[in-house]
Amino acid sequence: MNVAPRGGLGRRGFLRVAAAAAVGTVAGTVAACEPAVQLGGSGQAASPGTAASPGSSRGPAPERLLAGDPDWRIHRTGPDEAIEGYCDRASVLPGEAFGLHVSTTGDRFRVTAYRMGWYGGALARRVWRSAWARGRDQGRGEGAAGDTRIVRAGWRRSMTVPTEGWPEGVYLLRLDSERGHQRYVPLVVRSASGDGRTVLVHATPTWQAYNRWGGYSLYYGEDGRYESRSLAVSFDRPYDRTGMEKFLIHERPVVALAERLGLPLAYTTHGDLEDGHDVLSGASAVVFLGHDEYWTPGVRRTVADARDAGVNLAFLGANTCYRRVRLEDDGRTVVCYKTAVDLDPLVRRRPSLATTDFRAAPKADPESSLVGVYYDGYPVDAPFVVHEPGHWIFAGTGARRGDAFPHLVGVEYDRVNTGVPTPRPLQILAHSPVTCVGRPSFADAAYYTAPGGAGVFASGTMRWAETLMAGTRDLPRAHGIGARTRAFVTTATTNLLKGFAEGPAGERMPAPDDNVRSTYRR
Repeated sequence: MNVAPRGGLGRRGFLRVAAAAAVGTVAGTVAACEPAVQLGGSGQAASPGTAASPGSSRGPAPERLLAGDPDWRIHRTGPDEAIEGYCDRASVLPGEAFGLHVSTTGDRFRVTAYRMGWYGGALARRVWRSAWARGRDQGRGEGAAGDTRIVRAGWRRSMTVPTEGWPEGVYLLRLDSERGHQRYVPLVVRSASGDGRTVLVHATPTWQAYNRWGGYSLYYGEDGRYESRSLAVSFDRPYDRTGMEKFLIHERPVVALAERLGLPLAYTTHGDLEDGHDVLSGASAVVFLGHDEYWTPGVRRTVADARDAGVNLAFLGANTCYRRVRLEDDGRTVVCYKTAVDLDPLVRRRPSLATTDFRAAPKADPESSLVGVYYDGYPVDAPFVVHEPGHWIFAGTGARRGDAFPHLVGVEYDRVNTGVPTPRPLQILAHSPVTCVGRPSFADAAYYTAPGGAGVFASGTMRWAETLMAGTRDLPRAHGIGARTRAFVTTATTNLLKGFAEGPAGERMPAPDDNVRSTYRR
């Protein structure tokens, strides 16, 4: 985002995915057949449960069938300094410990770990709770330091948290002050392997890029100006506001739906992919969630290699893979000079690592060669207009050509642009007229297949993922999106996730019918 504008499923398959989607939206009611499983007690991991799954011997129940805990939600944040914290690692393997750094004005605090998912509509399950610990006010951080104006909290470690018995997944650690104030701290318990699974990638550099804790982000300085922004941001500080707004809006809805569908899932972060963890090898699909803007060149190469090996890719947002960044300090610092790239120490020595937009000099490499669409602007609010209703992703939606779904395109959008590197053949599935800061354009959802068999889908709108929950209790800010649009996106996303989970879509689904020239013939 810029500061200023600048073969097929077959009949049975269609019926199967349509029926699954017809159960309702992500935040709907629990099906009567889902068993309740007792949660573990305070201070220990919850029992994995022993509910029997259909057609199998009695054993541990899948996470999606376990009873959830609706008490995971924050009820009262209080002042900024009331209670805040951060982990010294963005992700861990199951069983690995991590350090938690907490500052609070309360005398005592405790920590509860909630694994986010479906859980019969509760959306989270408690897996661990600490004893009450002594609180300490550790101040408001070290201030903006050096030429990059980086902000770090510099707090002492408050406790070491074990993760024995914690299933892979994405977690919110809720900090509770004795005075009743609460904040979240995110953690991903990552998967060592994605073989045969759908890998969900959490956009940790993007989370941090927008984080204004301490007064600075990659967008604004303490005075609110772009020119005084940080050029590097640190994970060694809390997240602002509730502690995890980017995840809650742009990622959680997809996690809930994917777990509800019972797909074999794996979890990872951009930092893990940059570190060379081989989680994408042998995966069925990789899903990038609603706002995944900041990528390293290494992550991009890894994802492109996975695609070329037949791994399906889904981009359920817009403005994806737009900023080129570096991760430094063992992954704890995100560096991005943006329009000040001439100040980047690597701009002349290693221009391919200079931190600016991927499409910009030096070493321009537009995101469209991977994603299929090209970031076109901000802000917009427009209907999503179906262009190819017969495509397998739209099966069971009931949509017809020209059907419009109000407010689904926003606040950022992508389009097909053949003036930049674009995979072909490519099929435009939705073609939505927009006006961005007085400039007429289009937002496009698109699909292509790679020579290795991978299918690649891009929604072309940042609101795709959040629409899965828009207007419900957990995402009341709906942008005007109604139940009809939510049902459409839920069905289409169900088709996509189920279809991609079965392996290379290019080997099983109809080939894309390239319609770029006919769509843009004007």
